[in-house]
Amino acid sequence: MKRTLTVLGMTILICVVLPGSANSQQAIVLKGGKLLTVSHGTIENGVLVIENGKITAVGSAAEVKIPANARVQDVSGMTVYPGLIDSESYLGLTEISAEQMTNDLIELSDEIMPHMHVYDAFHAESELIPVARLNGITNAIVAPENKDTLPGQDSFIQLDGKSSQEMLLVRDVAMPLNFTGEQRRNESWEKRKFPSTRMGLAAQLRQAFLDAQHYAQDWADYEKKKSEKADDKEKKGPPSPPKHDLKLDALLPYLQGKKTIVLAAQEPSDLAAAVNLAREFNLKFVLNHISHSQPVLDYVASLKAPVIVGPIYEAPKPQERYDAVYSLPAQLYKRGVKIAFASYDAHNVRNLPYAAGYATAFGLPRDEALKAVTLRQDCQCCGRERRSSRYKNRCKTSIHPRPRDSDDEPANAFARRVFRTLAAGDWHLPTRC
Repeated sequence: MKRTLTVLGMTILICVVLPGSANSQQAIVLKGGKLLTVSHGTIENGVLVIENGKITAVGSAAEVKIPANARVQDVSGMTVYPGLIDSESYLGLTEISAEQMTNDLIELSDEIMPHMHVYDAFHAESELIPVARLNGITNAIVAPENKDTLPGQDSFIQLDGKSSQEMLLVRDVAMPLNFTGEQRRNESWEKRKFPSTRMGLAAQLRQAFLDAQHYAQDWADYEKKKSEKADDKEKKGPPSPPKHDLKLDALLPYLQGKKTIVLAAQEPSDLAAAVNLAREFNLKFVLNHISHSQPVLDYVASLKAPVIVGPIYEAPKPQERYDAVYSLPAQLYKRGVKIAFASYDAHNVRNLPYAAGYATAFGLPRDEALKAVTLRQDCQCCGRERRSSRYKNRCKTSIHPRPRDSDDEPANAFARRVFRTLAAGDWHLPTRC
């Protein structure tokens, strides 16, 4: 177990640019390390060249020419990984759980809130962000809490920047659709209100999507009439446009298949109901929160949809095996399902590497675990296309070196040792991709 935890215990990340430095345009070279490209195998004694904040060359020492006057950093004996990506977090939306003034996790005034945008509440100065960054997490998807069925829209961030403007890379990248039963408004008999059952949740969602479809048709009819009026020689007033509705406007890209729904359901019956609803309206989706759907994993595989898994702290239910949560990634992988890891938290984002580590201990191949925390989160799981390699993509990106895998040194010690090695080099995080 100790080895498994260190295998994916990613550590301090470094940057490919030197902001504010007089030599900010100087090429930077990482030389002599073991490069894990994730998508294109492993390069021993590798060389990675960074120019103007972008990775421009990667390969073996015999293949890559080091630019003249480059700043060369010897990383011999270290392994260089891509930065890690958390597929769902609450970073920047909460600071102290017990202090309501620091929490912007969810708008509870209604259950259908697709017009809520994470970027409006994102707090770039959160102290939880550098803590997560210290353990190798360089990017994350920030989502509203799951107490509403449609709580708002996610944003994709990088974990460094002077302001939220620099850190927010993709706004409204996806939208959660939560159907776990936790969204029911039945805390007590006295406060019970609609929707207080799963039937109510489904009916409310269906009505919201139908209203959005009718809204889209009203606008299409208006545009048609306006076009016909422009060709009409009779001088009559233009048609009146429909009234804008932020809630319905927000649903249209998802009903049109332009954006992805993140479909959350825990139990097999919830999963079937949510998938049927998504198919009824031709929604493009990935699956989420299916930790307790082991009896229907073959059905999950048949959906041909990526699955976001985690966290490692969720306990099995009384009827489940002790390893139900830990073995889920391996079970999905064996069925051909693409997975990505998420912390579903703000304070525990730093522990994302250990979710991958535990999964390898319970059957997930190491290479697949690494893909699930680096390559898939912002690609298959949110509809963004990634270039052919995690490294040489001419895109400002994030990497971090760490000492080679060890059988007896904890991952935390790796982080401390690498930090001491690189701190003097003024390494910082990259800007946007």
